[in-house]
Amino acid sequence: MNFDTSEEQELLQDTVRQFAERECPPQRVRELFDGEAPHDPALWKGLCELGVAGLVVPEAHGGAGLEQIELALVAEMLGYCGVPGPFLGHALACLALVHGGSPAQQRAWLPRLASGEALGSVALAEPGGRWLPAEWQLEERGGLRGSKRFVPAAESADLLVVGTAGGGLGLVPKDAAGVSIRPYPGVDRARRVADVHFEGAACEPLPGGVAAAARVRDAGLVLLAADAFGAASRLVDMAVAYAKTREQFGVTIGHFQALKHQLANMAVEIEPARGLFWYAAHAQDHVPADAERYAALAKAHITERAMQVARDVVEAHGGIGFTWECDVQIWFKRVMFDRAWLGGPPLHRERAAALAGW
Repeated sequence: MNFDTSEEQELLQDTVRQFAERECPPQRVRELFDGEAPHDPALWKGLCELGVAGLVVPEAHGGAGLEQIELALVAEMLGYCGVPGPFLGHALACLALVHGGSPAQQRAWLPRLASGEALGSVALAEPGGRWLPAEWQLEERGGLRGSKRFVPAAESADLLVVGTAGGGLGLVPKDAAGVSIRPYPGVDRARRVADVHFEGAACEPLPGGVAAAARVRDAGLVLLAADAFGAASRLVDMAVAYAKTREQFGVTIGHFQALKHQLANMAVEIEPARGLFWYAAHAQDHVPADAERYAALAKAHITERAMQVARDVVEAHGGIGFTWECDVQIWFKRVMFDRAWLGGPPLHRERAAALAGW
C-alpha cells in the first residue's frame, strides 16, 4: 500500500511553493511582517487564482472539491514559505459552510468565498481561554452579545463564522450593525488577529452548526499542525544554510561536531511527524472514528516539537538569532502562533488521552 502523496498532491504543493517563492520571498515577508496593513490583497488574490481559496468547496459551488489532506498540504507550504495572509480563517469558514450551512447559505456564500470575491474567517475563542465548542458562551439575545478573541483577519473579512453557546455556529457579515473590531497585537504579524465585540448583531445560525463546529475545530488543529511542520522545516533549512556560511576560527561552523549533532537532532525532532498530520488530515474525511483524537495529537505533538526546533535554531545562529534583523524570528513567531491558537499542547494532549479512554 502506498502511503505517499499522489502526483496531483505533489503538483499542488510545488505550485504553491513556486508561487510563494516568486511572489513572497523572505524580503517581501519581512515587509509585510513589519508593515501596518492587515494583509496583502494582491498576494491573496494570486493564491485565489491558484484555487487555494476554494480547495474544499464543492465543484457545484465553484471550488475544487478536494479534501482535508490537500488543505493541510497547502498549509505546510504556506508555513514553510512564511506566507502572510488570511488562509487559516478563510479555509475554516469554508469548511463550516460546507458541513453546516443550508443550501441557501451555501449558494449565497460558497461561490464568492471560492473565487476570492469574499473573504471569510472564524470567531471562536472567548475571554478566559475558551477555545472549544463546549465552552462557548456567546448567546443570541435579540442579537449576539459578547466578545470573541484572536479572530484571524477580522479587519479584512467579509463574513465571520461565529461560535455560539451550545457549540453551534452562525454567520455574521462584518459590516452588520453591532459589530466592532479592535486589532490585537499578536506575536505573529504575518497573520493578524483582532478582538470582535457584538452588541445586538444579527446572526444567521447554520442548521448543521453543532456537528460542523467539531469538524471546524479538528480541521483547525490539523492546519495549525501542518503549518508548524512547514515552518519548523524551514527553520532547520535556515540553520543548515547558516552553518555552511558562518565562519569561526577560520572554518565554517558546520565543521564542528557539536553543531552537526544539534542540526541532526532538529531534523529528527520534526521530520518523523510528517505522517502524523497526514493521517490526521486523512482521517477527517475517511476515518471518522480517529478524526478527533488524531487532530488533537497532531496539534499537541507537532506544534510542541516545532517550538523546540525554533529555540534550537535560534541557538544555532548564536547572538544574531535573537535579533529582529534575523529572519529566524519571523518563523519562530509563526510557530508560536500555531502552538497557541485553538489552545496549547497540554489542552489537546489531555483531550487525546480522554478520547483514548485513559
